[in-house]
Parts: sequence; structure tokens; C-alpha cells
Amino acid sequence: MSGRPRKHSLTLRGHRTSVSLEDEFWHEFRRIAREQGRAVNELAAEIDEGRGTAVGLASAIRVFVLDQVRERPS
Repeated sequence: MSGRPRKHSLTLRGHRTSVSLEDEFWHEFRRIAREQGRAVNELAAEIDEGRGTAVGLASAIRVFVLDQVRERPS
């Protein structure tokens, strides 16, 4: 895996966009969506709606992933 961000395509509420995420964050984000029984686009749209204008979508996804990892039982 690479530590460099790569662009990943998403469709949010019918609009195509992309986010630049490191592979590690992207793989974990996809795993979380799968565990929740949700589509990646659906989860990304929810994060997008709650992030406000001061935070980019990629940053909001990273924080979401970090929060989810921290909440896992050890």
C-alpha cells in the first residue's frame, strides 16, 4: 500500500465527484461500509451532508474512519 493519496470516484446524490485518500483509509472506509451493510456512496453522502463547509470531504472521511477504528473493542 502507498502512503500517497489517490483519487477515488464517488457519486453523491446523483453527482459525480472524487476524493483523494490514501489506500489505507480507502480500504478501511470500504470495510466499514460493508460491515454496516451500506454502499460506499451512501456512507460518503451522509458524511458529506454533516461535514459543513470548513472541512473537505476527504478530511471528513479520514476523521470518520479514525473515529470508527477508535470505537472498536480492543
